[in-house]
Amino acid sequence: MFKVLPLIVLLAVPACSKNDTAASAQAGQAASAAAKPAAPGQPAAPGQAAPPAVEPPAKPVPAQLPEVVARVNGEAIDKAEFEKAIKNVEGRAGGPVPADQRDRVYRGVLDQLISYRLLMQETKSRNIQVPDAEVDARIAQIKQQFPSEDEFKKQLAERKLTVEGLRADARSDMQVAKMLEAEVNTKVAVQPTDVDTFYKQNPDKFQQPERVRASHILIRTEENADAKAKETARAKATDILKQVKSGKDFAELAKQHSQDPGSAVQGGDLGFFQQGQMVGAFERAAFALKPGEVSDIVETPFGFHIIKMAEKQAARTVPIDEVKPQIEQFLQNQQKQQKTQAFIESLKSKGKVEVLI
Repeated sequence: MFKVLPLIVLLAVPACSKNDTAASAQAGQAASAAAKPAAPGQPAAPGQAAPPAVEPPAKPVPAQLPEVVARVNGEAIDKAEFEKAIKNVEGRAGGPVPADQRDRVYRGVLDQLISYRLLMQETKSRNIQVPDAEVDARIAQIKQQFPSEDEFKKQLAERKLTVEGLRADARSDMQVAKMLEAEVNTKVAVQPTDVDTFYKQNPDKFQQPERVRASHILIRTEENADAKAKETARAKATDILKQVKSGKDFAELAKQHSQDPGSAVQGGDLGFFQQGQMVGAFERAAFALKPGEVSDIVETPFGFHIIKMAEKQAARTVPIDEVKPQIEQFLQNQQKQQKTQAFIESLKSKGKVEVLI
């Protein structure tokens, strides 16, 4: 993916989940989920922390932005940079910022831009260097996430970016990361007793409901497909189902025919999921199956599915041995966030930050 704040994030979304992470979410990774609050107005899901207290309203952001929205130690953050960051946020969210969240989101983005500018200024004052070879390797990693060089260049052009600009951003990110590694990460320490304490103090976060592991083969239909297109797709799915019932390998058929890019390469495997994570028709069919059984054709807004049940797991309390690594990672990330924020606040206190909106 393309970096950080100024650039883009590309995500592969499994075709049958309700949200970006549903099909790949593992309920056993409850410690990670503990950091992720439920949606406003919704009860906390198993493995999730309860939603935080309602935050006070953010200071209104004017409809007409000035040419400079902030200054950090005399360096301007201009309107164009700010608007570009907002567009990146909207691109990741898949739509414009809702009007009732505009002030909060805009303020959050501006704070991130200010924080990043402070960090960049500090890397310069410390003369943090990143070798060209490491930058080249990072660009090569980014390119590998695209099917071709042409697609890579197309994505750059659509976002009005250049390879040189991408290299500059990558170098900046790596300089900041190198500084934070020395300033923050080396000071992070999670003890075994910390893990045990977190597990004992948060029993609700390790309650795992019944869940299943299933694979699927999807023949897609467009959202507004006409009857003829749907019938063609259903006929193809029916033919594949016949092949499954005749004994052909389900995983191989999924690799050959499934039009869900998120799971096809895995032989259709969606991993474990619990009720409430998949669209209704898909979920009902999956949970009705027994291990080893294959469904009839199931229609959802994504198209036509053939589902194979692999395993069903009863509701349980996840043992600590299964989640120790996730708890440790969560606590490490928590410490990193706290220490990084403290470091940024120290930079703010030493510098001059002017917010002009």
